[in-house]
Amino acid sequence: MGHWLASAADQQRKDWIKRFDARFWTVDFPRPMLASVVTSGPRGFRVECVFHKKNDLAGLIWESADRYDHPLLGYATSRDYRGSTLSFRWQSSGSLKPLDAVNGPVLTIEGRDAGGVAKSWYVRLWNYAVGTPADCRIVLDFDALSGGFLLPGEADPVWAADIDRMFVSLVPAAFDKTDVPLPGAVAATLELSEIACDGAGSTIRIGDAFVPPHGLRIANGYDDCYNLTPARLLRGMVQTGYADVIDHYVGMSHFPALAWDGAAFTVVGGIATPAAAWHADFLGRAKASGFEVIQSLSYELLDQYCPEGWKQRDADGYPAATGYTPQSTLLSPSSPTGMGWVNGGRGRLCTAGAGSGPARTLPDRRAVVVGRREQPAVRLRRLDARDVRGRDRPRAARDS
Repeated sequence: MGHWLASAADQQRKDWIKRFDARFWTVDFPRPMLASVVTSGPRGFRVECVFHKKNDLAGLIWESADRYDHPLLGYATSRDYRGSTLSFRWQSSGSLKPLDAVNGPVLTIEGRDAGGVAKSWYVRLWNYAVGTPADCRIVLDFDALSGGFLLPGEADPVWAADIDRMFVSLVPAAFDKTDVPLPGAVAATLELSEIACDGAGSTIRIGDAFVPPHGLRIANGYDDCYNLTPARLLRGMVQTGYADVIDHYVGMSHFPALAWDGAAFTVVGGIATPAAAWHADFLGRAKASGFEVIQSLSYELLDQYCPEGWKQRDADGYPAATGYTPQSTLLSPSSPTGMGWVNGGRGRLCTAGAGSGPARTLPDRRAVVVGRREQPAVRLRRLDARDVRGRDRPRAARDS
């Protein structure tokens, strides 16, 4: 099969999108907290967060350069935001620091000033809101935008001609910058809807290639794509010609529900709300695109989250270690509680995909199959999750 390594310069089919298109926002965060973002329509998305520590912080991110899409599908780098106005409706619930509070949500803008010197601006969103802290409309005119807590007295005008990225900081209601566990995990939800970008600088070019369906199949892992919207992920798969089956490794670090046991954060059973919301959306979109999804669970778990009694050990008592960074370990098949946790997760993944078509479990491979039709198991390739390349490649917690 002929192939070449495409670059953005090879984009032949192109389209235009509005800047701040809901599909292309991302989230990121430091462990042990979790978050996810899923689109709720062409002009909105929903962010789910679970906070575990007082200093947890999630970043809701828009980047001027596309670092994630295939070169034939990525949007063009556009750092000049002059001549554009972003508006949206903000609705928050749960344990989220409110907009009008000290340390409330701030839009951090990273770029350079008019002299080319690196600079960050901290735009207090409440200064541009009309409504209540939990339900308001926000309008950001990049030609008249200023950082600073109090305006106009502390105004720090934003130079919008050279912006690298921006992110909204989301912190728990009890946020106080101390590295201390909360009394228990707390959840928060943020919905941005009616997103609009207007003005002469409001559109950006995007690659729009469509590769004909081919015989190759695709594998991915949640630890590698947890920060993306499922809509963005499926767009990339479909438009690069993949079809029929997705082998999806649920991963080892971004899906488990956690609790503080007095010494460390450990798994407590169940799938965390952000991961459950992401997988439900992913499975639904995959079905609509004609895919059968193999959700693969393995005996791998992030070492720092794994109870000591669950770990495989050698004859000298040393725990299993995969060699990845951060370190993951392997669960022992002789641990009833560890195997109960794996089996429970498998069932919950079936529940997440209940609205996405027929589901089957393959207990000998610890996999869940959710898809558009039933197929004989012999048609599926070997489902050893250790062979799936979805691995945990942590991103630097630049947002905290």
